[in-house]
Amino acid sequence: MNNSVSDRSFYIESEDEEDEEKEFNKSIEDGGNDSDSSESYTENQQQNIPSSYNTQWPQSYRQSIDLYSSVPSPSIGFLGTPSLSRLGSSFLSSSLTRRHTPETLPFLTKPSVPIVADEQQQQQQRRSSHSLLPPIHSRRSSIRKDDKPSRVSHEHHPISRHSSFTQAVINGINVLCGVGILSTPYAIKEGGWLGLSILLIFAVLSFYTGLLLRRCLDSQPGLETYPDIGQAAFGTGGRIAISIILYVELYACCIEYIILESDNLSSLFPNAHLSLGGYMLDSRILFAILTTLAVLPTVWLRDLSVLSYISAGGVIASIVVVLCLFWVGLVDGVGFENKGTPLNLSTLPVAMGLYGYCYSGHAVFPNIYTSLAKPNQYPAILLTCFVICTILYGGVAVMGYTMFGESTASQFTLNMPHDLVASKIALWTTVVNPFTKYALTISPVAMSLEELVPSNKSHIYAILIRTALVVSTLVVGLCIPFFGLVMSFIGSLFTMLVTLILPCACYLSILRGRVTRLQATLCIIIIIVGVVSSAFGTYSAVSKIIQSLIH
Repeated sequence: MNNSVSDRSFYIESEDEEDEEKEFNKSIEDGGNDSDSSESYTENQQQNIPSSYNTQWPQSYRQSIDLYSSVPSPSIGFLGTPSLSRLGSSFLSSSLTRRHTPETLPFLTKPSVPIVADEQQQQQQRRSSHSLLPPIHSRRSSIRKDDKPSRVSHEHHPISRHSSFTQAVINGINVLCGVGILSTPYAIKEGGWLGLSILLIFAVLSFYTGLLLRRCLDSQPGLETYPDIGQAAFGTGGRIAISIILYVELYACCIEYIILESDNLSSLFPNAHLSLGGYMLDSRILFAILTTLAVLPTVWLRDLSVLSYISAGGVIASIVVVLCLFWVGLVDGVGFENKGTPLNLSTLPVAMGLYGYCYSGHAVFPNIYTSLAKPNQYPAILLTCFVICTILYGGVAVMGYTMFGESTASQFTLNMPHDLVASKIALWTTVVNPFTKYALTISPVAMSLEELVPSNKSHIYAILIRTALVVSTLVVGLCIPFFGLVMSFIGSLFTMLVTLILPCACYLSILRGRVTRLQATLCIIIIIVGVVSSAFGTYSAVSKIIQSLIH
């Protein structure tokens, strides 16, 4: 995702790289004048020329989201990567937004041989796994001679298909099963037992829209990411609008990380405080500030590939927390006695937003699909991810609510008795996990903003942009310190758009004329469900946030 690390804190291009760039520019200037070029050379050039979907803002989306979500392939050595050997000098420098090819990451390898035949074979392997999805007639990519690669800060890489079934499943679960699992018991408290059915409904609808994204990607050459789909459906405006929605959702998740750390650390150390200039900082504010100071250096890192390895342990962290909850209930004797209420209509919209937040992985699904070694495995991978995550979400929701009843907090870790070993493990696991994910989550937002910065001022602007983003998440987190309500707001407004509404809208737009009446009806129903859930959930979450701030 980030550009290559230098041997010093400031990047200096080597003579070899300068010569390589001169040859590249010369080849572009010559264009098609060299009529004696071999066919293989032409194919190589075509593989290196980005499609029109990769030359518009945000060009960094593919790289940043890959690093945010990927479990690197074990077939590629870790100890031999520049990321580790030069980690000490991997802070921001002027090369962060330099106009040169970014570093080859473990999961973004550039092939050294033509891959046209492989791509054509893989395109033939893509088949619909759902009876409601129409076949897509593949079209060959046409590249004009006058299409010149944009020499921008985050240059497009040809897709490297190497992810196995297991790696893709882990990536999918890592994206889907995040901090949302902490609030599922609270969702039952807000919506009642019948409200739990919403979790299953959203799971089914989200799985289907995940398949629709695949059909959109297969509809025409050059589509790789969610913004690409938006551009194919609604033009440049659609690309920009979808990108902004996705980035704001990531930014809001970083706010949740700050609130999460503040709540759990203040629960562990309730008496911690600090007097600063006559102003008393209580434990919640103190730990929010300390968390911000702790994650800030990681945000300044230019090479986050090491963090991507660590954050891949998010799946393990989620499982550990779930096992600790089960242990506290079954072994430590907290018990399962609370019956709860069947349905809470007044707060059901809040529960909708919380359940919706659980399936906010669609921004990453296109990246997972386009990185698969066997693209025809995508439906099975998606189904596996949704089944596992839904079981985890449902199990935690039932266990947590029957254990704590109407006293269930927005994070079940806050309800767990602190004197138990399992509770301490769950709390510290919850505390440590966001430290590895914060930088990876905010980095796509930062990189998109850095694309708008002049290259001659990239160094200072990159530091200022990233610092400002981190500080702003702290300010918002302190002003609105309501973990469950903020999560409901994110799930209602952004996740409904990204997960339910936009995939169907893009599908109908891109494949208009090839969609059956049944498929169109299903998409319209899903859009209506998304719009209604978004409207009621957003209004309810905002109203409760305002009420909480007033009182």
